[in-house]
Amino acid sequence: MRHLMSPLDFTVEELDQLLDLAQDIEANPKKYAHACDGKKLATLFYEPSTRTRLSHEAAMLNLGGSVLGFSSADSSSASKGESVSDTIRTVSCYADICAMRHPKEGAPMVACQHSSIPVINAGDGGHQHPTQTLTDLLTIRNVKGRLNNLTIGLCGDLKFGRTVHSLINALVRYENIRFILISPEELRLPEYIRHDVLDRNNIEYKEEVRLEDAMPELDILYMTRVQKERFFNEEDYVRMKDFYILDKEKMKLAPKDMYVLHPLPRVNEISVDVDDDPRAAYFRQVQYGVYVRMALILTLLDIHVD
Repeated sequence: MRHLMSPLDFTVEELDQLLDLAQDIEANPKKYAHACDGKKLATLFYEPSTRTRLSHEAAMLNLGGSVLGFSSADSSSASKGESVSDTIRTVSCYADICAMRHPKEGAPMVACQHSSIPVINAGDGGHQHPTQTLTDLLTIRNVKGRLNNLTIGLCGDLKFGRTVHSLINALVRYENIRFILISPEELRLPEYIRHDVLDRNNIEYKEEVRLEDAMPELDILYMTRVQKERFFNEEDYVRMKDFYILDKEKMKLAPKDMYVLHPLPRVNEISVDVDDDPRAAYFRQVQYGVYVRMALILTLLDIHVD
């Protein structure tokens, strides 16, 4: 039995196989429409979510399975003090696979240690968001045709952004990847990721404060929102939330084949006037998230479709 806690749980070869499967699902959805008949997915979401929860549920429904779960800690026995380990032991009696989002880093890891069904980490605090990373990899591969020889700009909240942390961990395993880290001083990438991931793997990177200075060099711009829920006080959030706003004028500085990704939700860091730009890939990214989670469910349940 396998779980997904981090993108590093899969080798590069396994990642490529999973992305190939996701692309086959996109091309041949009817072939997979009954692959999970009789199977149940439990979505245990202790934190609010739209895309991650609904895309997991849509993925299972598209495979012919069914879903159950809760969408906030308040609507579960966690509000009565039940532990994660007891919850997963209980849910293991009801479902075949589980996706968990939790505000505490490491909570899904605790769950998988006590679970008799595969557990998918659907985001834990500011730590990891591996299914978003799988979505990002599929999107990049589809729009650029490759996952190597790329300059990736990561912009916004690099300190608390779990999507950024997961994506860096995944991409450093591909050849000739270079990062431009675009953030204010207060939201810089954590020291441990710079040293333990980038420096240790001899990955080229530089840090910029101005988005405009980085735009001409990029193959991919990965925008993130400044996350209000990660700040300890309102004043710091208000000061940082509008630090970066991508608009049509800034897009003029970018190469014609640079694509913009965003894990969503956005607040105002991407102006709506960018949505019609053919390089805006963030809503395509949402659709790819369903295909990649369908592929992940099949892989963790060890279900093969001829």
